[in-house]
Amino acid sequence: MNARDSMVRALDGRPLTILMHCVYFPPEVGGLESHVFYLCRALAHMGHRVAIVTSKSQGGLPSHEVMDRVEVYRTWFPGRNPVGWGLHAMFSTPRTAALARDADILHAQAFASVVPALVARRGREQPVVTTWHTSHFLMRAESAFWRPIFGRMIRAADHNLAASREIAEVGMRIAPDRRVEPLTNGVDTDRFGPGEPGLPATDDGRRRIVVPRRLFEKNGVEFAIRALPIIARHHDVEMLFVGDGPERARLEGLAGELGVAARAVFLGRRPNTEMPGLLRSAELALFPSLMEATSVAALECLSCEVPVAASNVGGLPEIVDDGVGGLFEPADPEALAARVSGLLADPDLALRGIEGRRRVVARWSNRRLAERHLEIYRRLLSGTPAPASAAEAR
Repeated sequence: MNARDSMVRALDGRPLTILMHCVYFPPEVGGLESHVFYLCRALAHMGHRVAIVTSKSQGGLPSHEVMDRVEVYRTWFPGRNPVGWGLHAMFSTPRTAALARDADILHAQAFASVVPALVARRGREQPVVTTWHTSHFLMRAESAFWRPIFGRMIRAADHNLAASREIAEVGMRIAPDRRVEPLTNGVDTDRFGPGEPGLPATDDGRRRIVVPRRLFEKNGVEFAIRALPIIARHHDVEMLFVGDGPERARLEGLAGELGVAARAVFLGRRPNTEMPGLLRSAELALFPSLMEATSVAALECLSCEVPVAASNVGGLPEIVDDGVGGLFEPADPEALAARVSGLLADPDLALRGIEGRRRVVARWSNRRLAERHLEIYRRLLSGTPAPASAAEAR
């Protein structure tokens, strides 16, 4: 397809063919995976043809399948580390290039996907869009090795998106001659909404706090456990930890040392289908992160009318304030406990959850996210720069 054909197709409103690249995709569980899946699904349900090149990150996954109208192509995956991501990018490039022949738009989700997208469009006219996600980018952005590489990637793309204002600002410091648009991740507000809890109430009336975090150091779960004995002085509570990771054994041991093992319930990794019910089983959700983009999980909690207490880091202050929960300083168990205890003592706590749901539907629904992406795609195809988003205008 030449540039003229692409422009005509973009302007007449016919369906687009969109090719994504992302190292992780469901059944993997996490914010990046959820964002990409729900975006792809929303675009496909709006009548566009959507395909994604991803990895065989788990054993037994097929090389090709269709997931809710999205064509999924999986290639070799050597490991969950920077070397593994780089090798996956290299060995997934031929498949990406083959699929790119029929694509209108190439979209790289996170930095490991940028090179395959750029190589795949060589000699063709498709615009390349990138989305910069996660703490992995933030942790590497100031290094002497990665900074110039990221700068070249940002400059090579036709449009750059970022999952939070913090990530966008870092991107523009790296490439000050380029625009990086902050665009908050979206939520499937039909699936994540008010409804029945997935767990029965406790027999003794103990109140529940849910901590939907993978058990990695950057997610700060240790500080939730250290705060638990302090919270328990004022409220009869238990914490449900939904997620797994290399910190689990240490965190379970810490709960035992602090005498709160009976209040710290480690549920492990749960499929995404169970998450709405698990979130609705709690009065309050807790995000004690040390680093964070705009958390999809926090938005999902709010969409389920569950108030959120969160660390004042990264993109979390963009979605959490006193109207829907509250913020506390990271890595500070006393501050965390004070915020959580104050919220649990509030007789109007449930109203904060209702307000959270209202905000998510109004600002951060997956439908709105997909519509913004389509606006960007069509503007690029017609040769017209995309106007500022609502997030940039605020």
